[in-house]
Amino acid sequence: MGVRKRCLPSGWYPETAEQTLREIDEIRGTDLPPGDAESVPGMRAGPACAGVLPHAGWRFSGRLALEVLSALTRGIDTIVIIGGHMGSTDRILSAFEDSYETPLGELKADLGLLEALRSGLDIREDRERDNTVEVHLPLVRYLAPEALVLGMRAPPSPLAAALGKAIAEAAAVLGRRVAVAGSTDLTHYGSNYDFSPAGSGAEAQRWVREVNDRRIVQSMLDLDIDLALEGARRERSACSIGGAAAAMRFARESGVSSGKLVGYMTSSDVQPGESFVGYAGIIYPRGDLSGS
Repeated sequence: MGVRKRCLPSGWYPETAEQTLREIDEIRGTDLPPGDAESVPGMRAGPACAGVLPHAGWRFSGRLALEVLSALTRGIDTIVIIGGHMGSTDRILSAFEDSYETPLGELKADLGLLEALRSGLDIREDRERDNTVEVHLPLVRYLAPEALVLGMRAPPSPLAAALGKAIAEAAAVLGRRVAVAGSTDLTHYGSNYDFSPAGSGAEAQRWVREVNDRRIVQSMLDLDIDLALEGARRERSACSIGGAAAAMRFARESGVSSGKLVGYMTSSDVQPGESFVGYAGIIYPRGDLSGS
């Protein structure tokens, strides 16, 4: 099926290998932006079997994405990146190509895992341009150049959890060491998104951080998939919640009982504005956290 080519313009992530390495070095050398959430020192989170990470351009959320991916890519054979931008009645989508293009070189696809998943799930070919998976591929190529990748998208429905379960079962049958990254942003607030229930200014920032995003983040930390799906729908507190739901179910199937917050921020921490988006980085460490 060939190579899945880059679709996003350079504003999302750099164009060349030199620019990409330079920007990653800058990201690694920058402290996590301030927020009201717990923060783990840079690049030392993990290892983890699954996680939730934001999918904005690197300028805004690259640090959190790199934090999460640095935990997920340790000692693995395959990483499945599951994004969204889908409706509740959509089917599961996957890239069918043999490899993925990045500025740092290609990443090979795990078509064996895809074949195993398709034996039990209705998975359609993803032919659309979408940022939720692509924006993370150069970071994976940097962190784990030999790892296989599978880029998928899951709807905000129980199908997402079914996908997470199927990945865990297929990985066990194939003997793959697999990690799952759910690509999910949080509240989109302001006139750009036609959503301003708490007005504007400082009160809007406080409400998003301390109320709306806090609720959805807590459901992810608690691995409460039903609550996360319902909260995202009712409270408009997450974009592409299907990715997170799939990662959460995979974590549960892997014996994890709770998650750890790597960091939280909004786009206003980088570029203040009346319209802004929330971002969280969450990992599900390998093993059971219930006694920690």
